[in-house]
Amino acid sequence: MIIDAHGLRKTFTTRTRKGVQTVEAVRGIDLTVGKGEIFGVLGPNGAGKTTTVRMLATLIVPDAGEATVAGHDLRKEPGAVRRRLGYVSQTGGVEDGTSPRAQVMLAARLHGVPDPARRTQEALAAFDLTGVADRPGRTLSGGQRRRVALALGLVHAPALLFLDEPTTGLDPHNRANLWDRIQRLRESGTGVLLTTHYLEEADALCDRLIIVDQGVVVAEGTPAELKRRLAGDVVTLRVGDAATAREVLAPFAEEVRLDGDALRAYLDDGEHRLPAMLRALEEQNVPIRSISLDRATLDDVFLAKTGRSLRDAA
Repeated sequence: MIIDAHGLRKTFTTRTRKGVQTVEAVRGIDLTVGKGEIFGVLGPNGAGKTTTVRMLATLIVPDAGEATVAGHDLRKEPGAVRRRLGYVSQTGGVEDGTSPRAQVMLAARLHGVPDPARRTQEALAAFDLTGVADRPGRTLSGGQRRRVALALGLVHAPALLFLDEPTTGLDPHNRANLWDRIQRLRESGTGVLLTTHYLEEADALCDRLIIVDQGVVVAEGTPAELKRRLAGDVVTLRVGDAATAREVLAPFAEEVRLDGDALRAYLDDGEHRLPAMLRALEEQNVPIRSISLDRATLDDVFLAKTGRSLRDAA
């Protein structure tokens, strides 16, 4: 395992005009990441994702728990951990007044990379940055800046890369391009731990993931496993009498949940069960305003575990 962490906890205390406030950001998180695996930490803003990554990257010290990262003890060997990993924060750390070439070269030298000029050129080329390598950072687009941040994090060929909300603020085109580059890291054997609140991102990229809410893990597995455990299909209805409809649908589904003004019925083989469900509602004179049949998503998993939608929570 490239990461083996157990019982990580972190509490922050701040002083305000109202007095001392204590926030339990992380309340006992366990996770393991294999070599060459893309592992996701999915959850809404404020769930504890970034705090977890910052602890594993030795940027803040856990209040409790233990971890081995890239073969080194997180608490006893933080310097050795840092030498084995790359870290790309939400902001990326790209300087406005310096060129990508100068920034990547400096990172290579700080990490003691042999032949830093050659390695810098390779990192820039890997992320299609050769054409903008000598422009000031402030002239780069959002997508270019994220690619520079990745080059900074990977110039020393780390065994493990931390990506904190890597595609926040990117347009769909640049997001898709970045997904492709992250997937290539798996092929090179680099382990990746990324945080995200984008459901589609976690589904598309992650070999395995944990869903985090309020500082604890509420679900863990591959995206396919998590959705399969819930149910294969989801029937979403908006009806005139939700209470009656919930009772009518219960025999047809593994679970029926009320989500705002919508009922969600989780079931397998929804295509064949749907006609019988509609007949049952009609027999009970329940008016149907809208209905849809979809495959279960990670948002449905989050809703089942927490009672609210991740899209709303994020």
